[in-house]
Amino acid sequence: MKIKLTCKITLAIFMLVIIVSLPLHTAFAATAKEINVSVDVSLDRFIKEVKGANEFLKAAKGVLVIPNVIQAGLIIGGEYGEGALRIGGQTVDYYNVTAASLGYQIGAQRKDVILVFMDEAVLKKFRNSDNWQAGVDGTVTIMEYGAEGSIDTTKFKQPIVGFVFGQKGLMAGAMIQGSKFTKLKK
Repeated sequence: MKIKLTCKITLAIFMLVIIVSLPLHTAFAATAKEINVSVDVSLDRFIKEVKGANEFLKAAKGVLVIPNVIQAGLIIGGEYGEGALRIGGQTVDYYNVTAASLGYQIGAQRKDVILVFMDEAVLKKFRNSDNWQAGVDGTVTIMEYGAEGSIDTTKFKQPIVGFVFGQKGLMAGAMIQGSKFTKLKK
């Protein structure tokens, strides 16, 4: 009985490793138009849900929006999403986000990720990098807004501020550290 369970777990892990290692960007690649529409929807929802978000976005040097990031895991996990970097309200580049994790986890979720670049030099470093990794190439401070759902731009002076919202699914947690952001050609 114990051998059957071990075989099933090993098979599940093996299958998950294969799935996570597949080139997701080709399987789920969206067009530039589809990404821009999704980014618009995500930003509109962000502005409606979080008081002060509009002022925060206006103060930004650049905003990377990755809507509908899919995260799944069964001991080994992964995530993938595509989005756009906007400067002055205009899309300047397209990016994907990928991450892998190992540990106690089971489930799947969808979430939106917004990185707000408050510093011009940090934004330039991000744009000049082929594979920028959160926590290695730059620190992302996750902004947790209060129960009233508001943020104050005058009290927050970090170079990169991250927002994770719209989480739907069975996994909990709002992590960005270790995520790799790669520029796409669209």
